[in-house]
Amino acid sequence: MPPSNPLPPKENALFKRILRCYEHKQYKNGLKFAKQILSNPKFAEHGETLSMKGLTLNCMGRKEEAYEHVRRGLRNDLQSHVCWHVYGLLQRSDKKYDEAIKCYRNALKWEKENIQILRDLSLLQIQMRDLEGYKDTRYQLFMLRPTQRASWIGFAMSYHLLGDYEMANSILDAFRTNQMKGPYDYEHSELLLYQNMVIAESGQYERALQHLQKFQSQILDKLSVKETSGEYYLKLKRFKEAEAVYEDLLKRNPENVMYYQKLIEAKQLSNPDDKVAFFDVYKKEYPKAIAPRRLQLTDAQAQPVFQRLVDEYLRHGLHKGIPPLFVDLRSLYADQSKADTIEKLILQYIENLSKTGTFSSDANEVKQPASALLWAYYFAAQHFDYKKDTDRALHYIDAAIEHTPTLIELFIVKGRIYKHAGDPVAAYQWLEEAQLLDTADRYVNCKCARYMLRADHVKRAEDMCAKFTREGVPATENLNEMQCMWFQTDAAAAYQRLQQWGEALKKAHEVDRHFSEIMEDQFDFHSYCMRKMTLRSYVGLLRLEDVLRSHPFYFRCARVAIQVYLHLHTQPLRDVPQTTEPDTENLAPSELKKLRNKQRKAKRKAEQEIALAAQVQVKREQHHKARQQQEQGDPEAPQLDELIPDKLARVEDPLEQAIKFLQPLRTLAADRIETHLMAFEIYYRKEKPLLMLQSIKRAWRLESTHPHLHDCLVRFRCWLDRSQATLHPNVAAVIDAETEPMMRGRSALQIAEEYLAEAGARGQAAALWAARALRRLQPARAPHALAAATSLAHHDLSIQGCVEVLESLRAGDFGPCEKEIEQYIAACRAKFPYAIAFMPPASATPASAPADTTGADCSDNHVDENIPLQPKEITVNN
Repeated sequence: MPPSNPLPPKENALFKRILRCYEHKQYKNGLKFAKQILSNPKFAEHGETLSMKGLTLNCMGRKEEAYEHVRRGLRNDLQSHVCWHVYGLLQRSDKKYDEAIKCYRNALKWEKENIQILRDLSLLQIQMRDLEGYKDTRYQLFMLRPTQRASWIGFAMSYHLLGDYEMANSILDAFRTNQMKGPYDYEHSELLLYQNMVIAESGQYERALQHLQKFQSQILDKLSVKETSGEYYLKLKRFKEAEAVYEDLLKRNPENVMYYQKLIEAKQLSNPDDKVAFFDVYKKEYPKAIAPRRLQLTDAQAQPVFQRLVDEYLRHGLHKGIPPLFVDLRSLYADQSKADTIEKLILQYIENLSKTGTFSSDANEVKQPASALLWAYYFAAQHFDYKKDTDRALHYIDAAIEHTPTLIELFIVKGRIYKHAGDPVAAYQWLEEAQLLDTADRYVNCKCARYMLRADHVKRAEDMCAKFTREGVPATENLNEMQCMWFQTDAAAAYQRLQQWGEALKKAHEVDRHFSEIMEDQFDFHSYCMRKMTLRSYVGLLRLEDVLRSHPFYFRCARVAIQVYLHLHTQPLRDVPQTTEPDTENLAPSELKKLRNKQRKAKRKAEQEIALAAQVQVKREQHHKARQQQEQGDPEAPQLDELIPDKLARVEDPLEQAIKFLQPLRTLAADRIETHLMAFEIYYRKEKPLLMLQSIKRAWRLESTHPHLHDCLVRFRCWLDRSQATLHPNVAAVIDAETEPMMRGRSALQIAEEYLAEAGARGQAAALWAARALRRLQPARAPHALAAATSLAHHDLSIQGCVEVLESLRAGDFGPCEKEIEQYIAACRAKFPYAIAFMPPASATPASAPADTTGADCSDNHVDENIPLQPKEITVNN
């Protein structure tokens, strides 16, 4: 279609030069040519030129001028596909994809067969997962460019993503048969594997296997051919063929655990003794392989057999000095008899190695190197730490340090022992000792920083990370730029414990932005993967992005944000009172002089801080500008609002902000009961009965005996009793019908009493939640509830559980009980002597910790427990 407002030849040549300048990023030249056209009074309002000038200005960062010119151009020429296309590009640069799609569709009304607009539209449609629209657009591109490879691939992939496997396969078949015959390259190989993947996902494994066998000579990825054919044989129950495939694969890589598991499946071995004998064969065939030796330990059930095998495995590991030996064997501790066998052997090794230098008392045994005793101590320390026997764990790790005081791993384990014993301050101090032994080790540096965050020393953790971040930029800025989410999630939790709500929310929002950026980053891959033919990886990427926010990092940051917003809803921050000038008239001259000196120092310090902040801001802007110039993508990417902690903490609608974090979890983390419990807490405060009911039902289906869910049921029952008169009859009828399996006609008090009666068998958390509910319903029964909550006779007694009980007592959930608090602290101190939460303030830093000259603040800061939320998990991972 000809342009609605055509230019004469001279101006048209200038306009084409503007387009070329835009494509080659020669933005200043483009503006110069646009000025030449617009300076002519006849074409001062030429829509397409104005639009291109706006697009060029946008690339130079002048966004407001860009929008002004593009909108002006669009008003002057509403029938120009160029104006609509440029407006869509501007919207796309601001990540307003829905608006950009509308613009592209308007452009296509006036230029139905414009290839570039159709391509841009298809990219946005796959980005937004508008799969039906994507299919239609790819069909148009296919009809316009049937000879291009990307047209065929994109058209086939649109059907594949919609689940129409037959159509996708027929398109790929037609494309493949039309390809040139001759030497086959990597891209052709990837196309065949992608087609095979489409056939397999349709459930036709026999057909997929035949396809793989037919074209295996043309596929360059031979390993993928073997692994995929082995899977198909197993699914088709052709076990003999599968057995031959996996035996061949084991020759290629005898350390691959999956191959052994698949081979056992192919051999149809179910008896543990048969599995042990199976691994014996491969131990002889591959004597240097570790995998068959380790897998054999899992399947060995008979005690003599297991003892013989684990004895051999432990001796090999201790002789070689393998640091992760305990981590390797830790999964065996689920079987108590296996754990006892390992303990018996390791103690025997220590005794014999310390006396004779051998693993056993046999006189003919070869003497072991001196390091064998060291690693035996190291293993024993981790073993007893796992069993929560802190004294023995410390005994063995101290013996190891005395043996070799320069081994970094020993200090890391000692810090971990203190962490598990409930003393995060001593834990990070021992990690600091480890870090000082090798300041160039980034892993130990990060480990130390993480332990500091667990001890709520955020500033020290930042200083520790600053040793490996870019100079001239604050460590937090650099870590945020590198999307270092482990640091930010731990820092958010630390700020939450310190009750610095704004800082906690800032870290949570930073993590949330990282996930948004990762979602945006996939945009660049839509055309790249189709061009490079990495189609299987591309489909995997799309499926990963669809569930991206199910990642544990996002769940942790969302949980912190929701808990903080719930607290801010219950207890909003007060405005900071204005400082008043002191009364200087009644001060003595000496006091007045001191006051003036103090004010001058404070003023000087404030000026220095402002100057430093200005320098940091300038450096940050320079860095962002340089980084923006280096990027090949859109330099006009929108600048996000700065996250200001005080502003975040004083938000007007905390519950709405909490819902923003909750929404992805309800979709992607629906299998976690914490998601629905947090949803109930939000909707309970918003008084949304049907949403409360939905949250409770989903949580009930996952775990009907969860302690927090019980508390939610009690409060929901109380809310219904209070609001029965105001509820719509239809809503009340739905709630009564849906809650019958959970409530069973019981009152809130009956639910609380029944659950409290069963709480002893359910554990410590159940007793606390049930006791709190009973005390809330019947304050007169506080002594009974208090006794149930403070009992230390639970089978799952833990430091974190006791800390939560203590916080609940201090928060007044059981009324005034100072005497009971002191008694409970004393009882917990006797049970957990190393836990810092139960130590008197004067002895908060144990003498066993390394000397700390930085003046550590060991005060016990905790989150307000007035919000009944899911208890925080104690971190015991490595």
